[in-house]
Amino acid sequence: MAVSRDEVRDIISAIGGKENVSAATHCVTRLRLALKDDSKVDKVALDKINLVKGSFAANNQFQIVIGPGTVDEAYKVFVDETGVGESSKEDVKAAAAEKMNPLQRGIKTLGDVFIPILPAIVTAGLLLGLNNVLTAGGLFGKESLVQMFPQLKDLAEIINFIAAAPFIFLPALIGWSAMRVFGGSPLLGLVLGLILCHPGLASQYSLGNAETGELTKIPQWDVFGLMINKLNYQGQVLPVLIAAWVLSKVEKFLNKRVHDSIKMLVVGPVSLLLVGFLSFVLIGPVALWLGTVITGVITAIFAKAGWLGGLVYGLVYAPLVITGLHHMFLAVDFQLMASKLGGTYLWPILAISNISQGSAAFAAWFIYKKRKMVKEEGLAFTSTISAWLGVTEPAMFGVNIPLKYPFIAGVISTGIVGAIFGSQQLLGKVGVGGLPGIISINDPFRGTFLIGMIIALILPFVLTLVFSRFAAKKGEEVKEIVKE
Repeated sequence: MAVSRDEVRDIISAIGGKENVSAATHCVTRLRLALKDDSKVDKVALDKINLVKGSFAANNQFQIVIGPGTVDEAYKVFVDETGVGESSKEDVKAAAAEKMNPLQRGIKTLGDVFIPILPAIVTAGLLLGLNNVLTAGGLFGKESLVQMFPQLKDLAEIINFIAAAPFIFLPALIGWSAMRVFGGSPLLGLVLGLILCHPGLASQYSLGNAETGELTKIPQWDVFGLMINKLNYQGQVLPVLIAAWVLSKVEKFLNKRVHDSIKMLVVGPVSLLLVGFLSFVLIGPVALWLGTVITGVITAIFAKAGWLGGLVYGLVYAPLVITGLHHMFLAVDFQLMASKLGGTYLWPILAISNISQGSAAFAAWFIYKKRKMVKEEGLAFTSTISAWLGVTEPAMFGVNIPLKYPFIAGVISTGIVGAIFGSQQLLGKVGVGGLPGIISINDPFRGTFLIGMIIALILPFVLTLVFSRFAAKKGEEVKEIVKE
């Protein structure tokens, strides 16, 4: 599709003119802008432009959906017309961060740490699901596939080794990503994470005696009378996250004071030795205690009033996506998975939220199609598919939130399914969301999750249509739905 320079000029005018643009970049489908004043955006005029498939604000960025391929040409014209110069995603994020309060900056930091490692975690989740298909009984009969076909046993074991590695060495992934965000050397962060999950350390998962229930004694180092636990922090989040922050500060301190000629001999070794020692003595034990408290509180809520915990999380998850606060729950997910539960209560509800928002957008597509609103119909349909596959932002920000009723229908449906999951204490692992999320669910709960999926496919669709008709009868139907 050829990009009209006049249409790009109309976009610039609708967002408050070129003087309102601080920085601009683009992704596969969207222009991503850091604006000086979001209130200057004329969204009605913007959405009337044929080139624009939708627009929304998120994380202090204003994003304009244009489409794959076309967005590249539009961005070139946009840069030429505004004179802002080409920016990276980091430049736009930095410009947007200037408008954030301390809490938003903290949440953004967590998101910046965990989002880059999600592809590895999603891949691991998919492979664990494949391993479950091969080894779980009851899927294709009383016996598992590896029992029916013994030649698959070693293949399943290889898949399991590959899938488990990102979870076992999670501290290394977090250390690398955290140091990148904190401004230190990512390679030192990677090494720090590997130190904390060194196989020579005592595993937390093998400290208990299965027969007696007693805890075995943790081996210790004796450093001049100071006894230090030789404890492995594999799968843990907080120890390496805090340690990486300290490491970045130490590295920066040394880099400013050590002469360039000996930096390689001093900065890395001293930083790792100091922070590594501090991690085993103080940071690790304190962070492990804090993580245990967090997981204990959440586990207690779901154990005593699971339906309430699931209901509340289901109701608040999608609204949290709007603010970006949902990223902080990734750390909680990982902590729960590293506990004796072996899974998280929260990720399965996230997957249902994906499906619910997709189904609500599908109802909007149905309404648009009935009213022959071709442009809106196309956006709603593509957003539906994206949400069902685990990416909800286009559906939420481009369709459901502007129409209000689909968003509310999706939230209500997620809350109901969340209450069902919570009452059953359903567990899954961080992995893929949306409809494929069923493979990330722990074996005993797949049937319950399947029921939840069916509800999430049907209920939001029905509620959106009901809410729309109810509002129409009251003469209050949302403008975007009734316009011809």
